[in-house]
Amino acid sequence: MGLNKIQTAVFISGTGSNLKNLIKFSQIKKSPINIKLVISNNLKSKGLNYAKKLKIKHKVFKFQKNDISEKKALIYLNNNNIKLICLAGFMKILSENFIKRFKGKIINIHPSLLPKYKGLNTHARAIESNDSIAGCSVHLVTPELDGGPVLAQR
Repeated sequence: MGLNKIQTAVFISGTGSNLKNLIKFSQIKKSPINIKLVISNNLKSKGLNYAKKLKIKHKVFKFQKNDISEKKALIYLNNNNIKLICLAGFMKILSENFIKRFKGKIINIHPSLLPKYKGLNTHARAIESNDSIAGCSVHLVTPELDGGPVLAQR
């Protein structure tokens, strides 16, 4: 399985609800991705349990500012032939160097209709603004926070 599919790593921080949906999608015959790795910055992430249960290789890196764990993560991704990264509820900002190493190969699931509400607390800010429409965006990751080209919105 996955021989002609894009070898993908999913980065998570929490419950893994987006991870579950990505795995279901990856199991469809026409899906272009094979989820080979799950990486988290949180040892207590419930999504890691889901990866473990499904026998998907998983690892935790701290991703602290100026930390060597980002360099270790890049080596780990390279050693596993990862060609695409999906940030699915990943609550850390990747360095510009990391993003450049995977230029055009990192996508993010963001809980707002970008360009509105970049960053955190998107739902609270939408409610404060009395927005009557909400949604999510999938975009390419660039060094500008939530500023990459939008690929899809709902």
